[in-house]
Amino acid sequence: MAKDKTLYTCNECGASSPRWLGKCPGCGGWNTLVETLAESAGSGKNRLSASAGQYTGLAQAQAVQPLVSIEANEVARTQSGIEELDRVLGGGVVEGAVVLIGGDPGIGKSTLLLQAMDALQRAGLPTLYVTGEESGAQVALRARRLGIEGSQVQLLAEIQLEKILATVQAEQPAVCVIDSIQTVYSDQLTSAPGSVAQVRECAAHLTRLAKATGIAVILVGHVTKEGALAGPRVLEHMVDTVLYFEGDTHSSYRLVRAIKNRFGAVNEIGVFAMTERGLRGVSNPSAIFLSQHSEPVPGSCVLVTLEGTRPLLVEIQALVDGGGVSPRRLSVGLERDRLAMLLAVLHRHAGVACADQDVFVNAVGGVRISEPAADLAVLLAITSSLRGKALPKGFIAFGEVGLAGEVRPAPRGQERLKEAAKLGFTVAVVPKANAPKKPIAGLVIHAVERVDEAMTVVRGLD
Repeated sequence: MAKDKTLYTCNECGASSPRWLGKCPGCGGWNTLVETLAESAGSGKNRLSASAGQYTGLAQAQAVQPLVSIEANEVARTQSGIEELDRVLGGGVVEGAVVLIGGDPGIGKSTLLLQAMDALQRAGLPTLYVTGEESGAQVALRARRLGIEGSQVQLLAEIQLEKILATVQAEQPAVCVIDSIQTVYSDQLTSAPGSVAQVRECAAHLTRLAKATGIAVILVGHVTKEGALAGPRVLEHMVDTVLYFEGDTHSSYRLVRAIKNRFGAVNEIGVFAMTERGLRGVSNPSAIFLSQHSEPVPGSCVLVTLEGTRPLLVEIQALVDGGGVSPRRLSVGLERDRLAMLLAVLHRHAGVACADQDVFVNAVGGVRISEPAADLAVLLAITSSLRGKALPKGFIAFGEVGLAGEVRPAPRGQERLKEAAKLGFTVAVVPKANAPKKPIAGLVIHAVERVDEAMTVVRGLD
């Protein structure tokens, strides 16, 4: 079978060249030419649908009709057997869905997927695990280390796309894992595996296969040193769900976060603990992000943050120390620019000056907090450290702080307060708009409207 001709096309202007050039002849851009397949002259067909007639459009062609007349049914989901993974996926694996999961090397992507495939197979679903980075013996050794005995998961060690597609068509699994998409290559392109053209072309073929046959495909993706998924950005647009593995390889805890999900909520997280027997879901993740102090210590304030639909309790720690000529501002797990803004608000509207002090803020447990509802807890932790007085035992706070000194409400405040009360917290300082209409058993709530009012309330609790 003769290979299709290839061209090199500019990402910026679309100009093409029969060979690779460092500078685009059309727009003059440097290093913008990438390898693509040349369209066959006069065929008038898309190359994906023209190959052996097995790749058709993503959806069947239908007549134009009003949106209201289209029948919409809820998608059927299959439980993976791992509760935390199902939470991130939106309730389970969807038929015909394409999931892309990325993360640092050694963080546990292959381990989690091997456990999930074994659980699905034991539930009666046919599964296929395609590995391009390890041999079959290496995968079998890992399965034994994880305590997976007698697994019937079908394994294929292959990196050529055409052979993988033929195997999937022959085996007809319900779920197929490709580990990883950067190792797969197509014979139709001459570039090396992992190149922009190869990743884009292989992902497009696998996506078409999933949509045409209803097979759920899970792609493992490498990440760059900046933490973004390697390969073309269009890879994230093609798939239905994008998951990121987060966490320090030196820590036993891992977070799986949904960045994109067409079948569920985004920014949903699953929390796992790495053990000798693989990854295990953590049922009460709030315990990870809270330090165990026998007595309250200065500079510590507990925040109720929201990750997707899950309220989490995270401890914010602050250390304020005498600085030099140029005091330092350092935050771990929170935005550094926002810390500088909050210190200015604290000085202007609450009369607490830290201009000559070093200020260090940390979110315990390595969690990253991006929502502004952490503002009030950060300010209270800084003030507690500066005064050298601990906040009361069982104290929590949340709320966004504006530049005018006002404390704005946080979304879903009732759920945050109920989660705190369930875990035994007794005192809360919250925005006035988040104050519940009915009292919550065991929780004394102080509703505030401004930063200086919050500081006065906390001083009265000493």
